[in-house]
Amino acid sequence: MKIVNVLKLASAAALLVFGAAAQAQSSSYTPGTVWNFTNVQIEPGQFENYMDYLDHEFKKLNDFGVKEGNIISYHVFSVNNARSGEPDLILAVESRDYLTNAQQLELQKKTEAFLAKDNRKLTTEAGDRKSMRKITGNMELQELKLK
Repeated sequence: MKIVNVLKLASAAALLVFGAAAQAQSSSYTPGTVWNFTNVQIEPGQFENYMDYLDHEFKKLNDFGVKEGNIISYHVFSVNNARSGEPDLILAVESRDYLTNAQQLELQKKTEAFLAKDNRKLTTEAGDRKSMRKITGNMELQELKLK
C-alpha cells in the first residue's frame, strides 16, 4: 500500500512541476471565433436575382443560426474593382466555435425542420443556383485573439 501512496505523491508532484512549466510558457493568444468565407462569381445578368436569394434564403438560414446560438454574425461583401479571377461577392459567416459531428447532425435536423426541407432538397436547390452564380472558392479561418 505504501508503494501506491508513493506513486500517487510522485505523480502529483510531476503534475505540479509540469503544470507550473506550462503556466510559465503561456501563449500570447487565445483561439477566437471561426469564420467561413465563400467566393462567389455572379453569372452575367444574374446579380439582382442572386441578391434576392441572399436577402431571403441566405438571410433566413443565418438568422436561424444566430437564434440557435451557433452563428455570431454574417456578411455579404462586394469586391470592388475585382481583378481577373477574383469573385464578385464574398459571403462571410462568423461562428462561435467548431461543431462536433453530433452537434452538426443535431443542427442539420433543426435546420431541415425550420426550413421544412430535407438535405436532398437543399442540395438540389444549391445546384439550381448554378444558373445565377459560380462558387470559386472557400476558406475557413479562426481568429487568434492577442492577450
